Amino acid sequence: MSEESVLKDTEPTKPKKKFEFPHVFAILFALIIITAVLSYVIPAGEYEREVNEAGETVVVDGTYHTVDSNPVGFLGIFEAVHKGMVEGAGIIFFIFIVGGAFGILNATKAIEAGFASISARMAGKEIYLIPVVMVLFALGGGTFGMSEETIPFILILVPLAIKMGFDSLVGAGMVIVGSCAGFTAAFMNPFTVGVAQGIAELPLFSGMGFRFIVWFIFVAISIAYVMIYANKVRKRPEISMMYQVDQQRDVDLSIQKQQQKLNLRQSLIIGALILTIIGLAIGVTFFDWYIMEIAGLFLLMGVIVGFIGKLRVNQIAEAFVKGSEDLVVGGLVVGLAYGILVVLEDSNTIDSILFFVSNLVGQLPTSFSAMGMYITQSLLNFIVPSGSGQAALTMPIMTPLADLTGVSRQTAVFAFQLGDGISNAITPTAGVLMASLAIAKIPWVKWLKWFWPLIVIHYVVGAVLVTFAHLFVW
Repeated sequence: MSEESVLKDTEPTKPKKKFEFPHVFAILFALIIITAVLSYVIPAGEYEREVNEAGETVVVDGTYHTVDSNPVGFLGIFEAVHKGMVEGAGIIFFIFIVGGAFGILNATKAIEAGFASISARMAGKEIYLIPVVMVLFALGGGTFGMSEETIPFILILVPLAIKMGFDSLVGAGMVIVGSCAGFTAAFMNPFTVGVAQGIAELPLFSGMGFRFIVWFIFVAISIAYVMIYANKVRKRPEISMMYQVDQQRDVDLSIQKQQQKLNLRQSLIIGALILTIIGLAIGVTFFDWYIMEIAGLFLLMGVIVGFIGKLRVNQIAEAFVKGSEDLVVGGLVVGLAYGILVVLEDSNTIDSILFFVSNLVGQLPTSFSAMGMYITQSLLNFIVPSGSGQAALTMPIMTPLADLTGVSRQTAVFAFQLGDGISNAITPTAGVLMASLAIAKIPWVKWLKWFWPLIVIHYVVGAVLVTFAHLFVW
């Protein structure tokens, strides 16, 4: 053997680099860059806007016109991050305040004791917790448009799922999939169905019977998907994509053996949490509460449970800071997601995209027009993830388009509703989704890999239901 071959044999082999899933910040910043590049390709244009009788700013159909091109420059890409943070400040600080409140709650150890009690009561029947929790979130999504309000529950249900022998995908799925399924097929969501029907001049929440059947179908499919996966993971935990990450989480599994009954103080703290949730539902449903009021409610809860838990004032403050620190990534993710929308708005390309796709729908045969609206709304939701925002942007155009193509206005609203909702569980421009995943410490790519079969099922079912509604219902 030659000396050269001996040297080659003795050289240490370099370990192969493992593929790393891109960080959520990297994904969102890449989308900002791509959107900025497209601003040089997509013509700039805009619709005129007016305030309707309900006080909503809507576009005026037939007023689209080109404007001077305003592509985003090199520095503008980086400025979009700051602008996005400013645009999303309301949600960002909501996340920080709620995180701080839950930091105080966690410092009392009442939630850990509650986990132990639930685990003991449901020993051997943990799988049945999934449909109960998902139906509750689906009802929230279907009635008062539960969205940002779901974020705090990630902090509770991810560790609970792990304690019960599932994984973090199941914990996050109970919250995200449940609320998104309910939101998508909502039967009385004022922010989607209500706004869209108002613009389309339809009676508020009309067609509720059919929508409730659709809600039941979407929620049942979603629950079955999560339960089937949860059952597999419980039998073979190592098949989970999050197995390694979940093993490193600071979740004390031994607490189940330490304590299985709540004492009076812990019961009062959990009671305060339950009353907060009830107050949240009442405030949103009857008093038009939004993130400012909800943040104030959770902060009040944090202070109250801190004193019930006999924490000193300084301990309450320190626990609040610690809770906020844990959600810094989640908050910043919202700002980056808004940065993408800032680029589209500053370059005057959002209206151009809407004009182009609405023209395509208008050229379809009547029998395919409803499906064209559904596809259009589904695509637009990736750049306008706000339900009420998309309704205000698209329904003033889709309403007269429906009249011209022989599609009922009710079907046009239904196509908007499903198209707007389905992708909320995967689109990286949805700040609530990305914040929830960041808080759950689940990479977006892994979430997408786990969730894509259900998304495909939802889109197919949605297409069938829109066609059915067009042909037989409305």
